Amino acid sequence: MLDWLLTIIGLNRGAGTAELARRLDLPEKSLREFAPEYREFTVPKRSGGKRQITAPTPELKLLQRRILRRVLAKLHAHSAVTGFESRESFVTNAARHCGKQIVIHFDIKDFFPSIDSQRVYGYFRYVGWNRAASRLLAKLVTWQNSLPQGAPTSPRLSNLVNYRLDARIAGLARRYHATYSRYADDITVSLDDESFDLRPLIGSVFSILRHEGYDPHRGRKLSVRRQHHQQRVTGLVVNKRVNLPRKTRRWLRAAEHRAAANERSITSPDWQPSKRCTLTPEQLAGWRGVVAMIDRLQKS
Repeated sequence: MLDWLLTIIGLNRGAGTAELARRLDLPEKSLREFAPEYREFTVPKRSGGKRQITAPTPELKLLQRRILRRVLAKLHAHSAVTGFESRESFVTNAARHCGKQIVIHFDIKDFFPSIDSQRVYGYFRYVGWNRAASRLLAKLVTWQNSLPQGAPTSPRLSNLVNYRLDARIAGLARRYHATYSRYADDITVSLDDESFDLRPLIGSVFSILRHEGYDPHRGRKLSVRRQHHQQRVTGLVVNKRVNLPRKTRRWLRAAEHRAAANERSITSPDWQPSKRCTLTPEQLAGWRGVVAMIDRLQKS
């Protein structure tokens, strides 16, 4: 009733649920009545501890992928965002900070859970959906009042709804003649000039994050690295050029050697399980892809 009244007086403008159903190629009634379901489990973090994953059911995941392709794909995130964006990656994110005198790394606590359904609803209203369609979209892509870490729509939405956050930190960085980028919850600001007092800059970033509803990590998750230290951005060394850390390169060469030895010896009668490669073929292919991305970047 309220939506109808607001439409009559011109306060509920925007595309409605009928248009949303058309885009998603589903009957409007079925879309309205769709009940999202998830399963929850934990996976280990590389840094220790466990990460909570909230995964949609296959039917919901299929619907969310349609939303991703047909509703979210053409919307624009801020140019500082490199995670989950076409033509961007953790490699291109690192490349933005190559050769800088100072690299500052910030990290956000509980990034996806901090993005609530009201923020998502507000974003859909902002980009042109009416109240009913925005509520329905928010229902389909959030769970228990936050973005579920496991839904295919969550990474893209985390970029889109944080446009103001990115614009504010990018504006702050420009005042310091600095470079800003964000890869999911990893924020990097780098500077060419060592003479700046970094405390106001760091304090301002913290203030912006808190104002936007996030809790920044402090302590070891806040990192300030100068040129005489190894500078890393999204896991890659950026002191002079983008590269894997030396320890990782050595480990990968050893894995390649074991894989080659395994291929040669697997048909031998004295082959032993201890000679197996420490990586699966799929994992090794993934690492080769990372090396190829870095090589292409260095040659460009």
